[in-house]
Amino acid sequence: MGLVADIADNKAQKTRYVDPGWPATGPDDHAVSETHSDRTGALSPFGDVEFPLPSDDLPYLHPVTVVNQ
Repeated sequence: MGLVADIADNKAQKTRYVDPGWPATGPDDHAVSETHSDRTGALSPFGDVEFPLPSDDLPYLHPVTVVNQ
């Protein structure tokens, strides 16, 4: 069974994760991870669909419980 000091040494030896998808840049430059858009904020993954949708366009039917009296 390892000691706490051994575990701490193992953690110190680990290398940090480097994302291979992150672009390499020069020392006086910075990476831009956003795409060019005419809108501020995140782009919609749903394309041109506007939310909220009208309830008539949704395939959902809310269940109704009828209580017997």
